[in-house]
Amino acid sequence: MENRDGESGTAVSGYDSTHRDEDERDVLSVEQIFESKTIPPWQEQLTFRAFFVSFVLGVMFSVIVMKLNLTTGIIPSLNVSAGLLGFFFVKSWTKFLEKMGLLKQPFTRQENTVIQTCVVACSGIAFSGGFGSYLFGMSETIAHRSTDGPIDPQTIKNPGLGWMIGFLFVVSFLGLFSIVPLRKIMVIDYKLTYPSGTATALLINSFHTPQGAKLVKKQVGALGKFFSFSFLWGFFQWFFTASDGCGFASFPSLGLKARDNRFYFDFSATYVGVGMICPYIVNVSLLLGAILSWGIMWPLIGNKKGDWYSADLKDSNLHGLQGYRVFIAIALILGDGLYNFGKVFFRSAQALNKHRRTQAIIPVSGATSSADTTSYDEERRKDIFMRDGIPNYIAASGYVVLAVISIAVVPKIFPQLKWYHVLVTYCFAPILAFCNAYGSGLTDWSLASTYGKLAIFIFGAWAGAAHGGVLAGLAACGVMMSIVSTASDLMQDFKTGYLTLASPRSMFVSQIVGTAMGCVIAPSVFWLFYKAFNIGAADSEYSAPFATVYRNISILGVEGFSSLPMHCLTLCLVFFLGAMVVNFFRDVTPKSISQFIPIPMAMAIPFYIGGYFAIDMCIGSLILYLWERTDKRKADAFAPAVASGLICGDGIWTLPASFLALAKVNPPICMKFLSRSVNAKVDTFLGG
Repeated sequence: MENRDGESGTAVSGYDSTHRDEDERDVLSVEQIFESKTIPPWQEQLTFRAFFVSFVLGVMFSVIVMKLNLTTGIIPSLNVSAGLLGFFFVKSWTKFLEKMGLLKQPFTRQENTVIQTCVVACSGIAFSGGFGSYLFGMSETIAHRSTDGPIDPQTIKNPGLGWMIGFLFVVSFLGLFSIVPLRKIMVIDYKLTYPSGTATALLINSFHTPQGAKLVKKQVGALGKFFSFSFLWGFFQWFFTASDGCGFASFPSLGLKARDNRFYFDFSATYVGVGMICPYIVNVSLLLGAILSWGIMWPLIGNKKGDWYSADLKDSNLHGLQGYRVFIAIALILGDGLYNFGKVFFRSAQALNKHRRTQAIIPVSGATSSADTTSYDEERRKDIFMRDGIPNYIAASGYVVLAVISIAVVPKIFPQLKWYHVLVTYCFAPILAFCNAYGSGLTDWSLASTYGKLAIFIFGAWAGAAHGGVLAGLAACGVMMSIVSTASDLMQDFKTGYLTLASPRSMFVSQIVGTAMGCVIAPSVFWLFYKAFNIGAADSEYSAPFATVYRNISILGVEGFSSLPMHCLTLCLVFFLGAMVVNFFRDVTPKSISQFIPIPMAMAIPFYIGGYFAIDMCIGSLILYLWERTDKRKADAFAPAVASGLICGDGIWTLPASFLALAKVNPPICMKFLSRSVNAKVDTFLGG
């Protein structure tokens, strides 16, 4: 599961020392393989075809991320898909031109790295832009789901395409400039692993060898087959969804009672694919969380209706059963997030201290020893990485200029967030960006959403309830998340570029171009969803559950615990501390045991949403498990491509579905499932 989402609290695990040593031995000869190939200047790595392909793939992945944002908030890593499709499209392009005798510049791994960087930067804005969390949490739709009675206009800002694009442009670039001066320290001096960046680089390097090119052709073929199947399956399902509650998504595969408690298989190709990508323990944790909440806790608390909360309240009322669902989920999320924040901070401090002590005892004279000899690959990579440097004065002046613009513009968009709030954020942001980028390099774990939630509490309480603190906290969350998220993403890309000999300048420019694309594409895609579908409604396919969670975190930070129903605070404290205890045991027990201990953050997601998507993902895990048992080599090679095809096809079907909805073209059939008694009543009514 992609660590950028933060909602899941999961990440690609860091390499252990044994695997790291094996990987280092394996890559010693990589640059000797590519020694005969000329490295193009950084300007030639930034080609028109690279950015054209990046734009097309950026739109595709933004649609996918947006769909995931507005359904469950679980976003898998799409780096493999971006690398695969980027290689396939440009390789096909260059092969065609070569046959026509028009090819002027061959396709290189550096250009492939530029494409992957640009696509991930673009689709990353669909996450850090908060369309499924803090940004949409400001809307009137979510406000009515979070509050009973009249709503203070100061706490509402409905989506608007213009202000969303403007907001993203003034906050999304500062993280890039804040971390640029530290690229040598992070990548070369500290030798941080950045597992995702390293894995992406190894993938791209393999693509551009003869064996890798043959394999990637087969992988793209598998991706295309399952893309087509997933797209056509989504098209077929559309015919049976004439209104809410219709279609295969409401199929009571485990019985009607189970469906009422949100346990059913909804035939989603997207989440079957996500389940094939996510680690087994993530999917099992999701299912355990669904069983604990919807199978045990909510029915028991529902029996207390009239005792713990008023019998006159609907289950969707936050002072009723819904309050327990939302706030206990928040307690788990905060407990897990704060524990991991402390862990990553402690590990980062330990590593920094160790590095400082090591530097103090290593001789700095010209004498050489076996301890400081470096491989051919490392020497070549260092030379390229340091040759095209980005001057520190450009980074510093860029940060200051962008900060001044943002301090002036953001309060115009959100009057509740004052200029001095934004100024304080930007004073501390470089430190937090460093912490997140450093921690991500050690653990591959981005804590962007944790920093955002802390900003909600701090700035929401500072602004105060009387001055729109709820909206101020959400806006501050957006400012903070944008900085720390893009900073760690850029450093991951620098690591990828270091290992593929892509120029840091081309990486930086590609990240800026991708971010600029995302600032336009992501709001436009969200606007399409907003106009075509009933997003945010409790019974909608796109219910945006995390938008409600983020708004309620802000309400909790501003108003305190007065809004919680009876005994909810006690249960919240139990689950908050429980998340920390479970994480502690995951860290201190041997791996043979800890691999079976569930992840609290993953368990928290179905507390509010339900267990239907967890069943989808567990089916994806089961498919992968059986595949690995029968042919592990083939599963390792093709499972990511098959999963990506399932995700991409179903995600892209959303585009024509939204255009059909905008054109008022409705599905012709409503397929619903009724109990025998209800069906008899319907027959009697229709017969009468």
